[in-house]
Amino acid sequence: MSVGDKINNAAEDITGKVKEGAGKVTGNDQLEAEGKGDQVAADLKKAGENVKDTLKH
Repeated sequence: MSVGDKINNAAEDITGKVKEGAGKVTGNDQLEAEGKGDQVAADLKKAGENVKDTLKH
């Protein structure tokens, strides 16, 4: 996994956490769900990159 990919995945995960928190505080279920979705997407990307790294070695 390149450094750029790690940074992008971390940023997406953080953005998701912020959206989820904002959704909870404001009672906005759609924003909360979107935040959770962003976090899941970031986790899947991380897992995919880890698989690629493992196959390279």
